[in-house]
Amino acid sequence: MGGAMALTLAALAYPGMLGLSKVSSAQDRVIASTQWGPLTEQDRDFVVKVRAAGLWEYPVGQIGLRKGGSKAVVTASRHLVDGHAALDTTCRKIAPMLNITLPDEASPQQQGFVRQLNGESGRRFDTDFANILRMTHGSIFNTVAKIRSTTKNSLVRALADQANDTVLDHISVMEKTGLVDFDQTLFQQTTPPKLPDSDLTPPPPAAGRPEVVLTPPPSATSTPVDIDGIAGGGATGAGAGAGTSPAPPAG
Repeated sequence: MGGAMALTLAALAYPGMLGLSKVSSAQDRVIASTQWGPLTEQDRDFVVKVRAAGLWEYPVGQIGLRKGGSKAVVTASRHLVDGHAALDTTCRKIAPMLNITLPDEASPQQQGFVRQLNGESGRRFDTDFANILRMTHGSIFNTVAKIRSTTKNSLVRALADQANDTVLDHISVMEKTGLVDFDQTLFQQTTPPKLPDSDLTPPPPAAGRPEVVLTPPPSATSTPVDIDGIAGGGATGAGAGAGTSPAPPAG
């Protein structure tokens, strides 16, 4: 089992693991000016990554609610479903405002995580669940902080605020399971192997297919960002102004 876990974690550790590989060496390049501030490549990629994360972590949370062998794993699963449903609502709200095309499927790698965990049970499921999710959330945490500290787009900044709270919450509940192998997880987080771009990029949405919606649970405690309130405030930050164009599709 130890060898299998090592291979699992090794497959996870890559900066683009949340669904979008780096599309340019100049991620701070402004691709559009909008009334909410300039939109950079890394801003656009971040919105897509948050959406892609929910497309696999939400179903993994649902699996955990069925298969979790401890109260802590079930609690962590509930947090996944709750948090990603709220993030998804925010993503789907701001994406058309910024003309960003969102995926409706996770990347092949992310879909592989779902298949793996869906095929496991008992202690192995609980252990892999905790370590996979601690790894992915730990890896994206720095990205969230970077976007929050550098973006000039108020809609992206609001999403980053929400994502920061959600990711930190999910890191915490994974650690509370008592199953996280910190040495292995942190090692893999800081020494990522290379993976092909095709494994890391979610496919574009199929034409004519209804948008996938991550439905909040009946007992939801997480709430989406009040985008209407932010949008009503008009332009913010450098580069904002009326009559500007939205971003090109991120497909």
